[in-house]
This record gives sequence, C-alpha cells and structure tokens, in this order.
Amino acid sequence: MDRIAEFLFEAMLLKRVHRTGYQFLGPGKESVAEHTFSVMCIAWVMAQLKPEADQKRLLAMCLVHDLPEARMGDINYVQKQYVTADESAAVSHLTQGLSFGNQVSELIDEFNARETLEAQLAHDADQLAFLIDLKSLSDMGYAAPPKWAHHIQERLETSVGMELSKSIEKTEWDSWWLKIFS
Repeated sequence: MDRIAEFLFEAMLLKRVHRTGYQFLGPGKESVAEHTFSVMCIAWVMAQLKPEADQKRLLAMCLVHDLPEARMGDINYVQKQYVTADESAAVSHLTQGLSFGNQVSELIDEFNARETLEAQLAHDADQLAFLIDLKSLSDMGYAAPPKWAHHIQERLETSVGMELSKSIEKTEWDSWWLKIFS
C-alpha cells in the first residue's frame, strides 16, 4: 500500500505542474490536473456520441495520459525543438512496483500510438480541451487565441471531434450563462 500512496502523491503533483503553452498566448493558465479534468469531461461526452467506444477504457486513458508530466514537466511545442523527454523511462519509473502499473503503461502507450478508436477520441478530447480554452479567451477579447485555433483543428482525427470543433467555434463561451440570466 505504501507504493500506491506514493503513486497517488505523485499523481496529485499534477495540480501544481503548469501547462507551458499558455505563455505564448499571454492570458490564461492551467495546471496539468485541470487540463486532465477538461479532457475527461470532453471524452465522456464523446463516448455518449460514439457508443461503440469503450467508455471505461477511454476515460481511463484520458485520466493517465499526462501522468508522466509529474516527472518530466509539461514540454510545449517550442521546447520540444530543443529538449527531448524520456517519457518511456518516466512511465516505467512511475509504474514500478504497482500491481496495476502495466495497465497504466498500456493506456499511455495506446494513447500515444493513436491506433484505436478510444486513443483517437482521447487525442481529440485533449485537443478540444485546448480549443475550448482558446475560444473562451477569444470571446473575452484576447487577440492571440484565434490564430492558434486552426492549428488545433487540423490535429483532430475523428468525425465527432471535428463536429464538436465546429460547434465550439460558433458557440460563445458564455451563451449557456446568458440563457439563464436573460
């Protein structure tokens, strides 16, 4: 049980690991744990729209997809031009001694390979979480986010991801609130 407690402390560290891509946007910030919550919410919705997907596997994959960042930090696209992280070693070390370690490792490998429907949906949920943040910032008047949005949309792999992207693009971030208010 001690090893499991250590694993949980390590996973909770993601609440304090900040995503680094936001420094290019100016406003906005997010921890990796906050990002994971967003990805899981989106993936759950996507599973409702794609009932053939294994919902439990999809959500588990989204939960663990960024766990290695507790050891490596969040490396953005610019940093990846200069720094190479050893994600395999991070996954191996963080799962070592855990009875469920192979399951965590397999889910991360599947996410990275993006060959299964669940991995493709998880990847799209990961991208859509960022797209929602960009759209929210844009709707609040920040100029930088719109120039990044199309790059995110180009990364989408599933029809449901692309369809959600179009709806996100045309929906104002506070439309749900305005409907209640007015």
